[in-house]
Amino acid sequence: MMPAVGFDLDMTLIDSRPGIAAAYRELTARTGVHVDADLAVTRLGPPLRTELGYWFPPEQIEDAVVAYRALYPEYAIEPTVPTPGAVEALAAVRQAGLRTVVVTSKLGRLARLHLDHLGMRADELAGDLFAEGKATALVEHGVRWYVGDHAADMVAARTAGVPGIGVVTGPCSEQELWEAGASYVLPDLTSFPALLSEIAVGSRPSSG
Repeated sequence: MMPAVGFDLDMTLIDSRPGIAAAYRELTARTGVHVDADLAVTRLGPPLRTELGYWFPPEQIEDAVVAYRALYPEYAIEPTVPTPGAVEALAAVRQAGLRTVVVTSKLGRLARLHLDHLGMRADELAGDLFAEGKATALVEHGVRWYVGDHAADMVAARTAGVPGIGVVTGPCSEQELWEAGASYVLPDLTSFPALLSEIAVGSRPSSG
């Protein structure tokens, strides 16, 4: 199997804050339960149930998950944009002869809507995974490096035994990414192609 670079989705490849905020506001309108959308989008990364647990009583969380995910395609896809350098980062992976694998805590079918809407191609997509839970997918899909914006992404990379590449485009600071075990930390993905050209030497399978 050709080696791969793994990417987280929210705040790594895409800036989904405007769309997610819109979906949360509509959830508030539909349920009558206040969700501070502006606050919620400052801490993207953990599973949806974690965020909804701040706003809904435990017995209502599963219904809230279902309601939010039903609203998501209509409210969250259109406003979302690529993060700086994301399109070029994916192109650099392909140019290096490597595969791209997106591993995200977002439900796979919703993650696919984002990728398709933005024309961002991934060879594999694994969803509904977080922290150590991502490691199994990283190993299964032959990921050699995992890029993410959250400390939990660095935990996933470490658990999978691969270098974690942190980007400071999400809720975690450079220091938090280093402390979580990052091998590299970048301000955003615009620096990624240059880094990949350094670290991917020898990763392409021999044609012989």
